[in-house]
Amino acid sequence: MMMKKYIVLLWLSLTSLALSAQTLAEARKLYADGKFEEAMPAFEKLVKATPTNANYNLWYGVCALRTGDAEEALPYLQTAVKRKAQDSQLFLAEACNELYLFEEAVNTLETYLADLKKRRKSSPEAEALLEDCRNGLRMIRGVEQVMIIDSMVVDKADFVAHYKLGEDAGSLLTTRQFFGTENDGNALFITELGDKLYYSQMLPNDSTLSLMTAQKLNGEWSDPTILPEEINEAGSNSAYPFVMPDGVTIYYASDNEDSFGGYDIFVTRHDPTDDTYFTPENIGMPFNSRFNDYMYAIDEFNNLGWFVSDRYQPEGKVCIYVFIPNEAKSVYSFENTDAEKLARLAKIHAIQETWSDQTEVKDAQRRLASLDDAFSAPESNYEFEFVLNDEKTYYNMTDFKSAQARTAFERYRQLEQAYLNQQMELMKYREQYATGNARLKEQMKPIILKAEQQEQELFVQLKEAGKEVRRLTINN
Repeated sequence: MMMKKYIVLLWLSLTSLALSAQTLAEARKLYADGKFEEAMPAFEKLVKATPTNANYNLWYGVCALRTGDAEEALPYLQTAVKRKAQDSQLFLAEACNELYLFEEAVNTLETYLADLKKRRKSSPEAEALLEDCRNGLRMIRGVEQVMIIDSMVVDKADFVAHYKLGEDAGSLLTTRQFFGTENDGNALFITELGDKLYYSQMLPNDSTLSLMTAQKLNGEWSDPTILPEEINEAGSNSAYPFVMPDGVTIYYASDNEDSFGGYDIFVTRHDPTDDTYFTPENIGMPFNSRFNDYMYAIDEFNNLGWFVSDRYQPEGKVCIYVFIPNEAKSVYSFENTDAEKLARLAKIHAIQETWSDQTEVKDAQRRLASLDDAFSAPESNYEFEFVLNDEKTYYNMTDFKSAQARTAFERYRQLEQAYLNQQMELMKYREQYATGNARLKEQMKPIILKAEQQEQELFVQLKEAGKEVRRLTINN
């Protein structure tokens, strides 16, 4: 009886090993072919069964890294390095770089390259990554202590419409609005006196955007002139300008070689005595990131700052951040702040983490709410705003003289609310997708597609309902 039981157990053990070997072989083939998402489940089982195996940790960590989950990858790649898995340092440094753990990334790469040098080998890939990580380390040593009081996800195409600047801060609009042409919609800034404007334009025989300026003389705008090469560096784009009321401090965005990733926000100052500009400076983290960050603006009267970023946002969306400007720049202590906490602050993981003074935050949020009220409908007793035609807008149900039109408008408002609710739901799904790992993203895809379809159907219904309201109103 005991012998029979032993044989059964042995058979089960051998079968298990055979299945594991088969799974491992298949997973390694998928891994070699770059099909990391398909290979990942097998490596996950293997590394959980044998958590000290160097290669299992490496392969699973790389799969997690390549499917967009550097945080999941980190501990496995750290184990792989400790267990001396081949080239594991390179992947660990890549994960640390994505997670803003730049000091660990630099130390790992320097050790890796030193070992390669001893063996008379080199890695241009590792050397390029090391330079990038060193740049990140320099920036994270100067993360500004700034309190971000609000954030909102909006369509990239019309983000300018969501900036609520006081009159003393100047005017922000798009080139399309200002020039009245089918331009690309780049941001255009007019100073508070209304006598000078700044915008970006692609010049003839050039493939990049350059910052331009024009002045109003005798009620007419002068021909635009290009700003100097300190701002418009060759081979890079410069756009999204904002000028402080002092008339000399200029913020703009550029993707030049000093950019951390995509567009970064820079600041320079104009010296009117000789009409020159100081060397622009990257304003650093948390304003700048691995993504596109731009349209930095300061409203001194309301003591509020604004900037926009597409970090962790789905295609076509950006996040607008509102913050309290500092009178003097103060940075977090690199030596005395936990590395992961500093990374979260640099990436703006959660705006609440930046709130070092609750009273200041609440006061700033009240100022922002007052601006929201100032930009809302002109009369508080308006029930709604419905544009009937170019000459007439209705604000109350009593404006409709026809019972049929009122009934049609009630249906219109119901559809409008349903459409807005659907938009909010879709935004929530997109945010989940943007911040989720590879598995969650795969689960969210059909949900988002269905929500987008429902949003489009509601939009068509809303548009048709609006036409019906106008037809009944005009014809009665």
